Amino acid sequence: MATTAVPDDPGGGSPAVSTPVISTADDATPNNTSKTTLPNPEGDALPLIRSLHQRLCTAPPPSPSPPTTITTTSSFKSKMSNLKKTVVTFAKFVGPGFMVAVAYIDPGNYATDIAAGSSYQFKLLFIVLLSNIFAIFLQALSIKLGTVSGLNLAEACRAFLPWWLNIPLYLLAEGAIIATDIAEVIGTAIAINLLIPQIPLVAGCALSITEVLLILIWYAPEKGMRGLRTFEYFVVGLVVAVVVCFCLQLGMVKGVEVGEVFRGYVPSRELVERRAMYQACGILGATVMPHSLYLGSGVVQARLWEFDKRMGLVPATGEGEREEEEGLKGYIPSLEAIRHSMKYSVAELALALFSFALFVNSAILIVAGAALYGEAVDADLFGIHDLLSRSIAPVAGTVFALALLFSGVSAGIVCTIAGQMVSEGALRWRMRPWLRRLVTRGISVVPSIVIAAAVGREGLDAALNGSQVALSVVLPFITAPLIYFTGRDRYMMVRPGMARFGGHFGGEVAGEGEEEEEGVKGRLRRFLRRGGGQGEGGVVRMGNSWWVTGFGVLVWLIITVMNVANLVLLGKDDGE
Repeated sequence: MATTAVPDDPGGGSPAVSTPVISTADDATPNNTSKTTLPNPEGDALPLIRSLHQRLCTAPPPSPSPPTTITTTSSFKSKMSNLKKTVVTFAKFVGPGFMVAVAYIDPGNYATDIAAGSSYQFKLLFIVLLSNIFAIFLQALSIKLGTVSGLNLAEACRAFLPWWLNIPLYLLAEGAIIATDIAEVIGTAIAINLLIPQIPLVAGCALSITEVLLILIWYAPEKGMRGLRTFEYFVVGLVVAVVVCFCLQLGMVKGVEVGEVFRGYVPSRELVERRAMYQACGILGATVMPHSLYLGSGVVQARLWEFDKRMGLVPATGEGEREEEEGLKGYIPSLEAIRHSMKYSVAELALALFSFALFVNSAILIVAGAALYGEAVDADLFGIHDLLSRSIAPVAGTVFALALLFSGVSAGIVCTIAGQMVSEGALRWRMRPWLRRLVTRGISVVPSIVIAAAVGREGLDAALNGSQVALSVVLPFITAPLIYFTGRDRYMMVRPGMARFGGHFGGEVAGEGEEEEEGVKGRLRRFLRRGGGQGEGGVVRMGNSWWVTGFGVLVWLIITVMNVANLVLLGKDDGE
């Protein structure tokens, strides 16, 4: 038995203790290092063993595992932290959805909803609800197109469609924007006349061109997010002001049963009548505005650019200088930006449309149904203003006129922005923003002034209703390319990696000659010939699933059938 000696404590402590080492038979091999050490009862190590044994016996018991409440509290804090982060991120996306929502509460909605309420009371609320569901779905597709491809709807039509199809679509889009802007001009002029009767309708139409131009000076997405958010918050303030006005209006309405109102959201047999079909098409055209689809696909790109810039996903090869010169033209977002931004953009849009646009359109129809149904008065903007002022209080008419003014101003702003996107995207017709807005407004103001001077308030009301039906007729032609593009993987392919400039598919920046010769169509052909980029890291296909595409086709068919039926009924009425 061998022993090992413990050296004396250099500090003068305990003496050296000899401890035996018991080796097994295998210890004879020189490479074996496994030994078991036991105390020697014959030595003076016994007191040390007893001391160690006493310490072990008197040591406190091991600490129990943490109670479950601590784990639960930690998990709760983690969930709250994630929720807070989500809310803060969502708040950064507030703005574009409200700009789109403005298109759904413009003066054209007032005209069609008032006509529907005065004729059928609350029975056409179902059409209002259905139109808003269609609007949310189509606007979500619009956001997806702009987010995934980096192109707004007008740019996508120019890039992916032959010229002989793109040009008619452009003309229809311009016609829809002019019809929409006519409604904004007329609504603003009527609101000014209702608030200040000394200003005639003709002067009100002329004044409507100035307020929009002054406000649109703020809109410059290429100059940074701070100015853009200021502009968006201003538009949000206008939307909230309209909502507040109609909350006050609904509070003033008396003698209306809540159950009767909610039954209006259920389909009824009156919907198949000729007049109801005409008014339903007007509501559909006033709610699902064609220009809002172009707007929704274009206003999302500033957030994508902000994300890529913050995450360092923008190429550092001179594209920053290109961005300073041309804004976001030619910018293709990264896959990370797309995945991060699209869910927030769609959620913000759905919230804005469902909580504000649906509420305002329903409130207009409910107020009209309660005030005008069965009354021998003119079912127009002037008629409901006069009736509210007489039957409730003068302040009720004033609140209605203020809501109409806020709607006209805000809708005119987004309409001119959409007009600029359409002309630049479809034809590369580039001009200074204020000039483009001046041209759009000028085209709309001239016929409005002529109508106001020639036939007065009756003509303006007829022009309002007619413009909304015209928008409904144009709608199938505008929505068909949107459903087609987002349902095809060949247009919804994204290559992982950095953000890009100059080309959508494949992301390469072509030379000047190649850019002019082939454009985006040529890059698409080269991209598909290479196997969709599979040889360079692969792509992510983000086209709609079959059921989403199927629902989109169903929505398109419903809109088309309603318009065909409306035109047939109008033709029969004219023949009779």
